Amino acid sequence: PAFRRFQRGYYRVYLPALAADWLQGPYLYKLYQHYRFLEGQIAILYVCGFASTVLFGLVSSSLVDRLGRKKSCVLFSLTYSLCCLLKLSRDYLVLAVGRALGGLSTALLFSAFEAWYVHEHVERHDFPAEWIAVTFSRAAFWNNLLAVGAGGVAELFAQGLGLGPVAPFMVSIPLLVLSGIFAVKNWDENHGKRRAFSRTCADGLRCLLADRRVLLLGTVQALFESIIYIFIFLWTPVLDPHGAPLGVVFASFMAASALGSSLYRLALSKRYHLQPV
Repeated sequence: PAFRRFQRGYYRVYLPALAADWLQGPYLYKLYQHYRFLEGQIAILYVCGFASTVLFGLVSSSLVDRLGRKKSCVLFSLTYSLCCLLKLSRDYLVLAVGRALGGLSTALLFSAFEAWYVHEHVERHDFPAEWIAVTFSRAAFWNNLLAVGAGGVAELFAQGLGLGPVAPFMVSIPLLVLSGIFAVKNWDENHGKRRAFSRTCADGLRCLLADRRVLLLGTVQALFESIIYIFIFLWTPVLDPHGAPLGVVFASFMAASALGSSLYRLALSKRYHLQPV
């Protein structure tokens, strides 16, 4: 029962944050198009976001450990809320700043929350380490459901209620605020070991170059991610001229992704004994 309570406390903060993130997927390109920007200008805004995620991703673990995991999760709520508010502006530089804040927020989302949970699970509550996988597996399940649902909600607010492509971003803000409030009220602070940033980078580079398999795995992953990012940029301008409901299309993508994950787990099960190679 104590573990279940602890789990629920984590989900109350983490799941609204994930939902807010997914809500912003279907109508980002459409919003910039609505503001009359050219495809090349929109591409630069996308690159600003991706580059920001890469740069902040390098320092996010050090930042989170120094600032504190709870404070980092609250910072995520603030920066992502500001990122959404900046979507109301039609000024190109303001939108570029918003994309940079979005990159910082993404880096925090995929580092601070899980780091907080692992520390609390092991160090403060002394639950068995193998239970961590149970929590993250359930979070992944809810993440898939939220992603599918976010497409439908975005479609409802943007098209069904006629509020336009900026509406899903405004709907994200209450969820982000809720996540931050739950973190402030219910979470204790924890910190990681402080290490010099240069040493962290040097250790990572040494690991990358010392093992050829790690380098190859990183290369394959980078190539795959680059294809995904190209797809993320292009799917809206390809389908939108045909009148496709963008939120429903996005929900379909997410449902297909969830199906792929389920098929992968089924393939690895005792029944089929397939192994990745």
